[in-house]
Amino acid sequence: MTRVVHLHVGAPKTGTTYLQDRLSLNAARLADHRVHVPTSSRFTEPALFHFRAALDLLGQDWGGDQGHAAGAWAQLTRKVRRLDGTVIVSHEILAPAPASKVAKAMNDLEGSEVHIVYSARDLARQLPAAWQESIKQGRKWSFRRFLNKVETGKPWFFRALDLPSVLSTWGDHLPPERIHVVTVPPKRQSSGRGELLWLRFCEAFGIDPSWAPLDSERANPSLGVAETQLIRQLNARLDRAVRREATYDRLIRDLLAQRELVNRESVPVRLPPSRFAWAEEQAELWIDWLAGSGVHVIGDPDDLRPVRPPEDEKWRNPDRARAKPVLEAALDALEAMTREAARRPDPDRQLGNLVRQGADRLRKK
Repeated sequence: MTRVVHLHVGAPKTGTTYLQDRLSLNAARLADHRVHVPTSSRFTEPALFHFRAALDLLGQDWGGDQGHAAGAWAQLTRKVRRLDGTVIVSHEILAPAPASKVAKAMNDLEGSEVHIVYSARDLARQLPAAWQESIKQGRKWSFRRFLNKVETGKPWFFRALDLPSVLSTWGDHLPPERIHVVTVPPKRQSSGRGELLWLRFCEAFGIDPSWAPLDSERANPSLGVAETQLIRQLNARLDRAVRREATYDRLIRDLLAQRELVNRESVPVRLPPSRFAWAEEQAELWIDWLAGSGVHVIGDPDDLRPVRPPEDEKWRNPDRARAKPVLEAALDALEAMTREAARRPDPDRQLGNLVRQGADRLRKK
């Protein structure tokens, strides 16, 4: 039995949501060609199953109740070992895994031909998107503080997007031809909801694009300055924890951040002009590392170079958002929350109905 396992380990904000959803939509068609995206009866959506498995491998427990990820990695690897052909496992939190966890993953996948797929994006686009994502998940830090920590290599996001470090760890015991780096094309090259990026992923996984014709309708769009600042202030008011409170997550992250506030006309979050020199320096380090590593690069390494905005373009500081746009975003959020509250059943009324139903049953006996 021949089994080739492609571990897509990120990085964050490089089209992973789009990739995972497209793989899920086309899972049955792909399986007809011996390409498998493992899932389970408990987590019918592959991305959620892979997320739990990655948490379990890394010994982490955020994003749900305590112990919610226990046993998921072992379950995933058992499923992988029962398959033949190509198997795809994808989640971005795998990127910064320490060497000990990578060694465990490789040991648990022994008997398979393992390939590592890593998607990379220039920092001018990636860092604003990463900060917004951290705010959606409950963080309260300012953009400036986030960038300061990134430049010192401290937060999880930087460890996940530090291309040489990630690939040196994951590729330590693999030949370079089994390491595939997919560069995210600039927006000006994108068409058909990321079709070019999808074609690059198909090349990395060794699959024919015609096997997965259904396109994803999911998107993970960016928030503007006002909307991000609103969510950040709301996190602070609620003392919201990072991806640990499911009720708040559904309301703030899913309802507000990803559904109601993304379609507003707003000034986008951009990398400050003063940070471009550092971002360009990192890009040169990455491109030089790729050139000397012998790994398989799909796309253009120049995609990793930040593109400076026009000199006459004014930069808006996300940490000093104007009050009026934030207020307008807050009113839209309040309207959405009010509609959601009105749509949901009244707990007191539900309790009263249950009592009356119980009394009616007793009378009929």
